[in-house]
Amino acid sequence: MIEVKTSPISNGEFNRGVFATCDIKKGELIHEAPVISYPNDQHQYIEQTILGDYAFEYGIDQSAILLGYGMLFNHSYEPNANYEINFRNRTFDFYAYTDIKAGDEILINYNGDVDNEDPLWFDED
Repeated sequence: MIEVKTSPISNGEFNRGVFATCDIKKGELIHEAPVISYPNDQHQYIEQTILGDYAFEYGIDQSAILLGYGMLFNHSYEPNANYEINFRNRTFDFYAYTDIKAGDEILINYNGDVDNEDPLWFDED
């Protein structure tokens, strides 16, 4: 259903993104990314590594590193996917927000809400 390929919109060190290998219908589960969570007071150490750019908020006083393809979805203010935190299963569940065609890059809004157009933390001065 999904694969990792070079992304034309990523200008990071790895230039990767997640792409659909088949058509995906709106609302369909795309990926369940397992979570490694840690207390926020430990985030200062994660921020000293490349993983700091990939950490997600995870509840009130936790942050998380996602496994699987979870950290490879790129950002868009017009996403075709969204995610929900599944605390019971300790996963981030990625769903198609719109119909996605085979070959399309799957994009999420890093702000968590598909309609949130706040500046991203790494774009702020």
